[in-house]
Amino acid sequence: MNDFRAEILHLKKERRAVILAHYYQESEIQDLADFLGDSLALAQAAQRTDADVIAFCGVHFMAETAKILNPERTVVIPDLNAGCSLAASCPAPLLAQWKQEHPDHKIISYINCTAEVKALSDIICTSSNAKKVVESFPQDQKLLFAPDKNLGEWLIDQTGRHMDLWPGACHVHVAFHAEKILESKLAHPNALFICHPECEENVRFHADYIGSTSALLKFIEENTATAFIVGTEPGIIHQMKKKAPHKTYIEAPFAAERACACNACPYMKLNTLEKLHACLETLSPQIEMNEELRHRASLPLKRMLALA
Repeated sequence: MNDFRAEILHLKKERRAVILAHYYQESEIQDLADFLGDSLALAQAAQRTDADVIAFCGVHFMAETAKILNPERTVVIPDLNAGCSLAASCPAPLLAQWKQEHPDHKIISYINCTAEVKALSDIICTSSNAKKVVESFPQDQKLLFAPDKNLGEWLIDQTGRHMDLWPGACHVHVAFHAEKILESKLAHPNALFICHPECEENVRFHADYIGSTSALLKFIEENTATAFIVGTEPGIIHQMKKKAPHKTYIEAPFAAERACACNACPYMKLNTLEKLHACLETLSPQIEMNEELRHRASLPLKRMLALA
């Protein structure tokens, strides 16, 4: 493992590369990253970088976003199969049909979507800035929100704005089970339950705090509680332990009948140090797209970044 780490650092320097990593990556990748963050912070880092190569340790739509913002740079991802169940839940042809059925609506798309969906959207948002994006529209403007219905429902509660919602969801966050959350709270009466807004409403109902991954990190640092039940992908706990090592973090339970470790994203975990080393060595697999699509997808992304 140490050999891979040293070789990755050497290749990074040789390639004039920057490593961007999401909080849900394995801890050894998080520790190697030049920039670590949620989707908003990583999009901003991709926009700012002057590196020749961007090695994106996340899922496909994140690396695609980096390429949209950096057409002249080489963008590689350790495993091209690192997809996203939420992005897959919203095929662009079906969204285009939905858009045609609502000609007087504007489309806000969560960043967890494909380049083709971004290209159909009026503006992109992340969970960090979604409320601000929704509130940037006039009150009389009709809105469509895609693809995460749970985030959309939470935003309706937060803003009081009606939106028509695409019926997509993240398979990790919908695996959390309200009954199991209550059992965990009873077992840990001094712990606060914190969760991501991609969780279902009956889970969010029991939360002491709801926020994006970066907001959850800030909350555990600043809150006086010493124990937290964490209702999001458990990769974030590595950073929580670094920021507040004296506190206790409990992975939120999921439905008992499920046989998988459903609170861990299998797509995020496809990226490994070995694959990161290989992609820096061979500069593959690369993210590629035609210029017309890239340009159309860049417009709503840049609107979001200007607002942020």
